[in-house]
Amino acid sequence: MILSATSAAAQEASADVSGKDVVAEDTLSTAEPDDLRAGDVPVPPEPAGLPEVEPIIPDEEFNDTIPSLDPADDDELQKPLESIDAFEQRLAREAASDAGEKPVTAANADSDAPLGEPALDDGDSTEEIGDAPVRDAELSAPLPPLDQFEVQPVEFAENATDDAEPVKIAYKTKIDGLEAVDEETDLDLESEFKGLSALRDGDGEAANVAMLSARLTEDSELLKTILASQGWYSPSVTTRIDRSETEDGTPLIAVLQVTPGKRYNFTDIKIEADPTEPADLISENFALTVGEPIVAERVQGAEAQLALALPENGYPFAEIGQRDILLDPDTGGGDYTLPVTVGPRARFGGFATEGDLAFDAEHVGVLARFERGELYDSRMVDDLRKALVATGLLSTVSVEPKRTGEAAGDGTEFVTIDVNQDAGPPRTIGGSAGYAAGQGFTLEGSWTHRNMFPPEGALIVHGIAGTQQQGAGVTFRRSNAGKRDRTFEVTAEALRADYDAFNAYTGRLAARISRDSTPLWQKRITYAYGVQLIGTAEKSYDFDAGEKRRRTYYIGGISGQLGLDTSDDLLNPTKGFRLTTLIEPEGSLGGGFNPYVRARIDGSAYYPIGNSFVLAGRVRFGTIQGADLFDIAPSRRFYSGGGGSVRGFGFQKLGPLDPEGDPIGGRSLNEAAAEVRYRWGNFGIVGFVDAGQSYAATTPQFSDMRYGVGLGGRFYTNFGPMRLDVATPLGRRKGESLINVYVSIGQAF
Repeated sequence: MILSATSAAAQEASADVSGKDVVAEDTLSTAEPDDLRAGDVPVPPEPAGLPEVEPIIPDEEFNDTIPSLDPADDDELQKPLESIDAFEQRLAREAASDAGEKPVTAANADSDAPLGEPALDDGDSTEEIGDAPVRDAELSAPLPPLDQFEVQPVEFAENATDDAEPVKIAYKTKIDGLEAVDEETDLDLESEFKGLSALRDGDGEAANVAMLSARLTEDSELLKTILASQGWYSPSVTTRIDRSETEDGTPLIAVLQVTPGKRYNFTDIKIEADPTEPADLISENFALTVGEPIVAERVQGAEAQLALALPENGYPFAEIGQRDILLDPDTGGGDYTLPVTVGPRARFGGFATEGDLAFDAEHVGVLARFERGELYDSRMVDDLRKALVATGLLSTVSVEPKRTGEAAGDGTEFVTIDVNQDAGPPRTIGGSAGYAAGQGFTLEGSWTHRNMFPPEGALIVHGIAGTQQQGAGVTFRRSNAGKRDRTFEVTAEALRADYDAFNAYTGRLAARISRDSTPLWQKRITYAYGVQLIGTAEKSYDFDAGEKRRRTYYIGGISGQLGLDTSDDLLNPTKGFRLTTLIEPEGSLGGGFNPYVRARIDGSAYYPIGNSFVLAGRVRFGTIQGADLFDIAPSRRFYSGGGGSVRGFGFQKLGPLDPEGDPIGGRSLNEAAAEVRYRWGNFGIVGFVDAGQSYAATTPQFSDMRYGVGLGGRFYTNFGPMRLDVATPLGRRKGESLINVYVSIGQAF
């Protein structure tokens, strides 16, 4: 082997080498050049050629030092291997000799060792994990032959039989010490505890006492949290497990002993905020007062109220900081500090919009209920957001104020309302189906492109296919037409109707401006006005001819409708009332011009009883003034009977009859209905009584009233209840059906 040095110092050391003990020392210079700054890395010089050096240990000397591996040259290699026992005993003797202790021999191995100091292989009696005593007879016993060695298999839990049930211990939970707390707060904290308790979740059973103890510990922390939420920040909750058997045989009782301690109150309330306009804006909208208990729900509610009040009063960028409550255990008081960043006072400016646009910023301004220069109010911004959603044209939308820095006077600045749009699919297909006695089955469908003519210009193609009515039509509708919630629509349709009262082929062209409720945007006040032209060829009974004949009518008229709705739901009202008035001046061109006025008023009311029952009632009155009955087209007369009128009777079956027993309609009507609705979950049942009649006279007569009674079932969905009503007439007359069935979407009224 050759060792070589690569430095001058190593070469000098090698010159003085003699013998075998050679030490080569390589030194590095620590001197630095004058221009080396802290952090610089010195660059080593280029390596120069190294001179040849003599080996420190000659090869012959090195080879002579290595022992021979040939067994013939070494007597030790010729000896037989010693046994394992002999090898271990020799190692033990050598270790004892190196430690200066008396070696363990066969003579002293069987001697009695002092108590607590067993004889060990290495002689160390203080080892944490010691060796087995040499005198243990089992260690010197010979191993049994493999064919006689037996191992008892261990049976794990998963190998147990399926029939074996785990052993559980039963327990009950007991809380002591909350009575005074409940009395002071007028709350039931134990009920709140039960809703979150780990002990209660265990249903009175635990696998072992350790599990029960862990649940006790967890519930003790839960109790401390509940007490802290009511102002007790230093309660003491001790736990124990009583093992005395109870009266019902439960062996264990998990007991939580509560000592509430002192209840903390506010001693100081400080709001760190810049001045506002008005000056008392924060103090008037912050509900906490000095002296009241520190209740978490009250604190969070007061902060939330302030977070709402500031943006509602001109501060759109106000932020509520992190509260700090400093508690004093000696006095039981708490100093409350809340930092509030008020931000600039602002007024509404313009509008901006971005994203996948369904309409532009100008139309956003049409939907807004505020004008430029008005003081900022977050409620108006939320209202705009709802209006954008109600268009049905957006899949997602956000409305946020953006600072402009433009002064608006009075220390305020304008903010831009930024609308981020994501247009949704503009086309929809809808449909509905129903059944009613006298009308048969009815299937309606529609295809709508809601934004074919932006903004919000929809094209609707609709059709109806039923056993007694068929037709199709096209409607153009512009929602929010120049004004929020105003709808303009033009409709052209053709219909065929075949009822007992008349058979008609009708064409209709109408234009209408309205403010209507929708399932997404129910309005308190609604209105509608418009014009219509109707051409209809209708077959009905001609008393002069004594038979049914077809007659053509051309009708032109205007209409006006006004509604008031205080109910809580459009399709499933449970409280409030509705009132609607319809007035339609018309003129008929059948055998001369015959002007008349159709008028109708509808009212309904809803009264809840508890959480499950609703009492509902409805009335309707109608009149036609200015024309004889037979100068009015049969389809424009009043009829009673059917699912939306008087249940228990067929469609249009009540009122004056012709000699063939078919209804001919009338010039007035009166109707009433009462329902008791009961709901559980998504299901409901309804009992109802309906009454009504139509008359040939121009005013309701309230005579010959007919009554129907029945039961209905309801299945409540996210778009309204599905209705199935079964009714029967009281005082049934010849030709009237015993059972009448009505199926539709929504309540009867």
